[in-house]
Amino acid sequence: MILSSSTSATGSFAGMLITLVAMFAFMYFIMIRPQQKEQKRKDAMLAALEVGDTVLTTSGFYGTVIDIADDTVIVEFGSNKNCRIPMQRVAISVVEKPEDASKTTEEKKGKR
Repeated sequence: MILSSSTSATGSFAGMLITLVAMFAFMYFIMIRPQQKEQKRKDAMLAALEVGDTVLTTSGFYGTVIDIADDTVIVEFGSNKNCRIPMQRVAISVVEKPEDASKTTEEKKGKR
């Protein structure tokens, strides 16, 4: 009788351990891994940032990069060329290369 209850306790511990490992794996693939991939993508985008690129800031402003320092980027907003604002590199959410913009314009003209 004692023998059967100890094997039952061992079986429930193993089942609980397997469930815990499965929950951790599920959380990793649903939450942690996609966040790491997104961070790598953003780091690569910011590393490829160059003068002349059109950017969208996290606050929703479009501008053109005119100078890049270590962590600071000077962005020119508007067409009057008077609004130049230094900002941190991490404040940029989207980068559009000039050659990408010309390809998009050509594709739009081709569809007409």
